[in-house]
Amino acid sequence: MRGFSPAIRSFGIHAVLLEWPNEVDEDILTDILQFCQYLQQFCPKEQGWEMIPAYNSLTLVQKNSVIDFKAFSHDLLKWYRSKEEIAPAQKFLWRLPVCYDLDFGIDLAELSEKLSISIPELIDLHTKNTYTVYGIGFLPGFMYLGGLPKSLETPRKAMPRLKVLKGAVGLAGRQTGIYPQESPGGWNIIGNCIVPIFDIKRENPCLVRVGDKIQFYAISRAEYDLHKIESEVGIYKLEKIKVDA
Repeated sequence: MRGFSPAIRSFGIHAVLLEWPNEVDEDILTDILQFCQYLQQFCPKEQGWEMIPAYNSLTLVQKNSVIDFKAFSHDLLKWYRSKEEIAPAQKFLWRLPVCYDLDFGIDLAELSEKLSISIPELIDLHTKNTYTVYGIGFLPGFMYLGGLPKSLETPRKAMPRLKVLKGAVGLAGRQTGIYPQESPGGWNIIGNCIVPIFDIKRENPCLVRVGDKIQFYAISRAEYDLHKIESEVGIYKLEKIKVDA
């Protein structure tokens, strides 16, 4: 793995921001997650810490007290040099069903024309790739998935919609993702995933973690309707596979 020297800067009196090279790179993400895991296991000892990894940064928030930035920066550099002492956390591949029916894929026809590929080709390209969860945010459980094929890269919509359906699967720039709840949004919508990635009623509301992998597979409208019923009654079984570290 490449060696890094993350920059550290104050992010207000209760937070510190660590920044790695400004790239979308799995080595960078792995380095961030390993450091985050080291901090969670060994330091800092005070209560009230929140750690937010995403893409090329790690934000550390202390909810209960003001951070002594100079002293804490010194500690962070020392801890960063020690992070190799622990093994990387287990990652998982989640296989998620998507219905690309035109009732759900409301931008499929427009994207097909814009990208000069057929709708079946577009769906095939979207499902054949494995994506990395680089961040979770915007909405609780909204996954920013990197690894979109270059042939599917497309800008966000110029005019966001006021309402995007829960489960909508979209494309924006070099990313794909799933809207975990109904909300406004400007991504290009190509299908719908009925699997509830985020559920506030669960002990751990978000099933997926940063660093995990996502693979989509196409289902019919009839299969979608069946999975919707299974999800509503709590019997849908997610496909989750361990990924070698």
